[in-house]
Amino acid sequence: MNILMGIGNTLRKDDGVGIYVAHHIHLPDWTAIDCGTAPENFTSIIHRARPDLLVIVDAADMALEPGAVRIIPKDKITDAGIGTHQLPLNHLITYLRCAAGSILFIGIQPEEIDDGEGIAAAVVEAADRLIRIIEEQRLGEIPVWQP
Repeated sequence: MNILMGIGNTLRKDDGVGIYVAHHIHLPDWTAIDCGTAPENFTSIIHRARPDLLVIVDAADMALEPGAVRIIPKDKITDAGIGTHQLPLNHLITYLRCAAGSILFIGIQPEEIDDGEGIAAAVVEAADRLIRIIEEQRLGEIPVWQP
């Protein structure tokens, strides 16, 4: 069993991309959770379920073109954050490390993080590509972000 945590704020434009992905994953061996801006509120679910794979998806400023998708190593998360979360994501991953077989943090480069609703077309396209990659079990094809 695998779990996807979609993180973000749908009232801050492209910051809602993690939520978008969580709402569009419909696979029998996956549980998708809309964590909003407080993923720490969902850690008990992860600890009880003990997934083989935990995927965390969020907007991440990696200084790449809008819609770029990258796996972000735990030690690089603070370099790529948007900062709309209550608990730093590297702390969240440390806390969840013993509850999941493996954890991947996947960042999607936003075009615009500002007050308002709606996700830019390039970012939605990237989210849809990521959903297909997950559905086709091709996570290994996502490049690792190297700042």
